[in-house]
Amino acid sequence: MFTIRDLVQPETLEEAYTTLMNRKPNTVLGGCAFLKMGSKRIGTAIDLSSPNLDLKGIREHEESFEIGAMTTFREVETYPAFQKYFQGILPQAVRSIIGVQFRNGVTVGASVFSKYGFSDLITALLALDAEVELYHGGRMRLQTFLEQPYAKDILTKVWIPKNARKSSYQSLRNSVSDYAILNVAVSEFEGQWRIVVGARPQCARVADKASQKLSELASTNEALLSSDEKSMETIETIAKLAAEELSFGTNLRGSAEYRQALCPVLVKRAIMEVL
Repeated sequence: MFTIRDLVQPETLEEAYTTLMNRKPNTVLGGCAFLKMGSKRIGTAIDLSSPNLDLKGIREHEESFEIGAMTTFREVETYPAFQKYFQGILPQAVRSIIGVQFRNGVTVGASVFSKYGFSDLITALLALDAEVELYHGGRMRLQTFLEQPYAKDILTKVWIPKNARKSSYQSLRNSVSDYAILNVAVSEFEGQWRIVVGARPQCARVADKASQKLSELASTNEALLSSDEKSMETIETIAKLAAEELSFGTNLRGSAEYRQALCPVLVKRAIMEVL
């Protein structure tokens, strides 16, 4: 259980950011779902739920989807356009997370900004080449944000390019509602492939070498789209390359060795589904 000394509900992002930077223990509240599962002492808690901040909901623009930081996983799961775009990867990624009541509380901004290693959503967003918008840090690719060291800021939006990207999400869990032992997302758009592996148990990362190799092979070898034995061997090689370039760790859900052995299986499955 977490404790709060003071609670503020700012009406502007400038007020929220100023309060956040005033003292080190000051913390932005998301849906508090994960805070409830741990123990933390918060000096001043900053509630971003005011309608004036305009941080809740999903908007569909001509060239992108805009997701407010206070949007819940359940809203992402049930948003109609996400059912058809990108082969439904976003609803697939979040629908197995614990339960509907829990997903009604977890917010996109809190999960992404915290760079949770177990996050299914981050894995899917990386595959879609999403961007994040920070109040102080500005707008940048999610991949860039995840590679940066932690710095206090307020994540306000997540942006997803609205295109014909094909994608697949795969995961393995001990039970349906448990956190993933490993999760994988693969996507392709205009000949460029992205292979993403998360719950390693570190935060999701793009397998850059494997992604580049697959893009090169796909552009020069139309036979890769077939299901013959040679194509299967090529895909297996790419999947193994992804497992070799990423690091894996051990926790209660699985060992590093198990995750590394599992990775090529899920990557191959995802590539095949995209193809």
